[in-house]
Amino acid sequence: MHLAYPAVLAVLLFCTGLYGVLARRNAILVLMSVELMLNAVNLNLVAFDVWLRDALHSGQALALFTIAIAAAETGIGLAIVLAVYRNRGSSDVDRLRDTAETDDAETLPGDTEDQATAPAGKAKKAEATT
Repeated sequence: MHLAYPAVLAVLLFCTGLYGVLARRNAILVLMSVELMLNAVNLNLVAFDVWLRDALHSGQALALFTIAIAAAETGIGLAIVLAVYRNRGSSDVDRLRDTAETDDAETLPGDTEDQATAPAGKAKKAEATT
């Protein structure tokens, strides 16, 4: 078996996944692209295992570990995406921001709020959003 065929296919799969991670805005499509990249790595592991004729089949064993990690990553990632969608109403990656960024962005330089009441105001905003 020539090593070039599965290696080229793995490179094409990995590049497609990389493009999906960088260009997509939907969080579920980003997760699917990460899975595509992990499958390209699995293809390389198995192809090199066959090419090297390893007696322990370590490439196949590493591929099984990668599959288990990918399954766990998918489960946790989908749970996070569903929680974000329930709270925010969108799974758009560009619209997701940390709450600390929005609190800093809402405070204008000309605000006359003193330092003693600033944490209390932020706590009220946090309570209102939950």
